[in-house]
Amino acid sequence: MVSPSDVLPKVVEGENEAAPRRAKWWYVTFHNVTAMVGAGVLSLPYAMAHLGWGPGIVALLVAWMITLYTLRLLIEMHECVPGVRFDRYRDLGVHALGPRLGIWVVVPQQLIVQVGCDVVYMVTGGNCLQKFAQIVSPNSTPLHQSYWICIFGSSQFLLSQLRDLNSVTAISLAAAVMSLSYSTISWAACLAKGPVAGVSYAYSTAGTAADAAFRVCGALGQVAFAFAGHGVVLEIQATIPSTPTKPSKMPMWKGTVAAYLVTAACYFPVAFIGYWAFGQGVSDNVLVALERPPWLVAAANMMVVVHVLGSYQVYAMPIFESIETILTTKFRVPRGVLLRLVARSTYVALTLFVAVTFPFFGDLLGFFGGFGFTPTSFFLPCILWLKIKKPRRFSASWFANWGCIVVGVLLMLVSTIGGLRSIIQDASTFKFYS
Repeated sequence: MVSPSDVLPKVVEGENEAAPRRAKWWYVTFHNVTAMVGAGVLSLPYAMAHLGWGPGIVALLVAWMITLYTLRLLIEMHECVPGVRFDRYRDLGVHALGPRLGIWVVVPQQLIVQVGCDVVYMVTGGNCLQKFAQIVSPNSTPLHQSYWICIFGSSQFLLSQLRDLNSVTAISLAAAVMSLSYSTISWAACLAKGPVAGVSYAYSTAGTAADAAFRVCGALGQVAFAFAGHGVVLEIQATIPSTPTKPSKMPMWKGTVAAYLVTAACYFPVAFIGYWAFGQGVSDNVLVALERPPWLVAAANMMVVVHVLGSYQVYAMPIFESIETILTTKFRVPRGVLLRLVARSTYVALTLFVAVTFPFFGDLLGFFGGFGFTPTSFFLPCILWLKIKKPRRFSASWFANWGCIVVGVLLMLVSTIGGLRSIIQDASTFKFYS
């Protein structure tokens, strides 16, 4: 929705009046932490195992700096037209690229990010519930992974009935606290465990040279997936009040910087210490590789479950708003509890079905990280900035944005290929719905 600033009358689309803007900068912090620090942090040691110490450290640092820069661009462009707020990524795309190209460029990428995150969070929640049950009750009859994903997914049917992003603030806060907690437990447990016997930091020699190259490509996609908050950043900024003397970009940037400091405190220790402890033998989910102390590992897995409960909703709420807007404006479906129940439950069911069908945690991260997250996080904000702001050719801003575009496009190509190949390989030997 494109809406005027709060000093002007609100725009009302159909019967859906603009949501109240009352968020503070710290709301931005934990919404961004919830959106970004999630499943991706647990796979970073696995990505390091395929990249190695030098390239792995460089990839993480470069990704952190580029995505913070592109977030700044999006925040600045939220009110780039005086008196108007671009509350959705697609609205900004339409303004920059035109009504046809803007929709076709931005909307598919944003949907891939949001739906991809929700699918991965379904898999993550199920995996961590399964690990928790194995630790707490090791003698009980084991359930297949698909059942645990369904158990986790059932909770989302209930949470999806909350009204909007403001309604999940408490859940988002709990999720942000959990993300910092389980990240700390992960690297602290790895540090206490120390390097496993026979740990190796050499590149894996399994398979052919092509296999090794594709593993590196997939690892780059996992790094890209870890920086995934751009798909909902404008929706988050839309909840902040704005006036001519205090525009929304001020508290938004303050909250975003705080969130990125928390992100760094989560990502870098987990990636580096996890790889140090397990080497090339680390699992694609570092918590799964940890066994002791059992109570602490069980608690960390349950914290992940709480976190992805909130993260799923942060990415799903903009989709719910879009679905309900289309149904009410295009098909004249009346708003109400029945519409919310049917539309949102259908979306949750679809993401649950995909998660149960393709429960390949690391492969999904690589594929979605390359195909969806790299454009929205690494280079699409730069393209929009060049179209809207038109910086002077060969200026520092011009070089910075074109540099991000080149890096982002290359990353998208190689990581998508690597992730897709891994999914195909695993699917060829996986027994579906068993």
